[in-house]
Amino acid sequence: MKNVPVGKVVTGTEASESPLPPRIQEALGELVGAAREGLLALSVGIGLSVVHELMELEVEQVVGPKGRHDPGRVAVRHGHEDGSMTLGGRRVAVRRPRVRSADDRQELPIDSYAYFADRDPLTRAVMDRMLAGVSTRKFERVGEPVGTGVDHGASATAKSTVSEVFIAKTRTALAELMARQLADVRLAVMMIDGLHLTDRTHVVALGITTDGVKIPLGLWEGSTENATLVKTLLADLVDRGLDPEQGILFVIDGGKALRKAIDEVFGTGALVHRCHRHKERNVIDLLPDRDRERIRGRIRAAWALGDHHLAKQRLELLASELDQTWPDAAGSLREGLAETLTLMRLGIDGPLAKTLSSTNPCESMIEIVRRTQRNVKRWQDGDMRKRWTAAGLLVAEQQFRKVIGYKDLAKLVAAIEAEHARARHTNAPTPEVAELATV
Repeated sequence: MKNVPVGKVVTGTEASESPLPPRIQEALGELVGAAREGLLALSVGIGLSVVHELMELEVEQVVGPKGRHDPGRVAVRHGHEDGSMTLGGRRVAVRRPRVRSADDRQELPIDSYAYFADRDPLTRAVMDRMLAGVSTRKFERVGEPVGTGVDHGASATAKSTVSEVFIAKTRTALAELMARQLADVRLAVMMIDGLHLTDRTHVVALGITTDGVKIPLGLWEGSTENATLVKTLLADLVDRGLDPEQGILFVIDGGKALRKAIDEVFGTGALVHRCHRHKERNVIDLLPDRDRERIRGRIRAAWALGDHHLAKQRLELLASELDQTWPDAAGSLREGLAETLTLMRLGIDGPLAKTLSSTNPCESMIEIVRRTQRNVKRWQDGDMRKRWTAAGLLVAEQQFRKVIGYKDLAKLVAAIEAEHARARHTNAPTPEVAELATV
């Protein structure tokens, strides 16, 4: 009878002491070392190994297995050379394989290397960190830990390199913003406001579509927020396809330069709403402390009414009372008074009226731009200012949500178009005048 061999039971200690192939021991040692530096460093080590394996696999698919003669092969191996790929906001050194055509006329690309070597992740990392307030000097310090072995050969984190990447990316952002075509954009509202940078001013425009989507439309730089500057911005929007005939409600802070520019580009029939917060602030600042809360309450009560005729009467009565004590405040209240009631006159109330009664949506966008610029200590030139502002506007756009009350925007557009139709009918010449005009 044949004896059946009994398998030997190996203890845990004996198993741990069993020799492993050298290649496996080396790989395990590297993984253990990377694990001590953190989970991300471990993942990076594994990821780099996978990248190398993918490149070698692609070479094998193109050239064929090593050691096998293939008279029909179209390409041959051509060794390796130093390369780099983007990882964790830095360029990391890798050894990439090379392949040449069988006739040795040209080098063939390695698609997997081209994919991983793409610099877009690096430029995005530079943009995100710089606009978040990280300086070029500190860029390398805030990078994700990828392990000392990988970090040792990393590049593209020096101050000059980061600065060059950021300048190129923001210049592209500015060009994209200023080249946006607006022919297919249907706006319901446009808000215009200014951003002051040292001794210069950026006038920016925010559009709100009929669907409630907010869009940064453009920016223009000048010494002050004057009519010529605003007119240049608005004319540029028209040149990019914005239809000046479409019914748009302009919401502004009350600056005379803004009103004049709107009239010149979109016509004197353009509907304008004055920001309640700016008007209130302008009036209240001209009053003594003891009267401010009382007057503020009366102004807000008038704006809360549903009848614009009654609201206008209340505000005019308040202005006449202020004539006796604080005439400057009275004059400020009367200036553009009717335009503070435009929304009420158009029959817009509720959440949408609250959203559009002030330039807060535009000011919120500008505040995001200021936050991205908070660590800039010295503005070198106009190009730098415009690049940073354009980049900040695009950052703000990524955070936009539909405006509150957007479902009533269709009602607003219909009211604007009806207002324009009435204005055209009122301004149409009588038959007698039309006949005289043809003589």
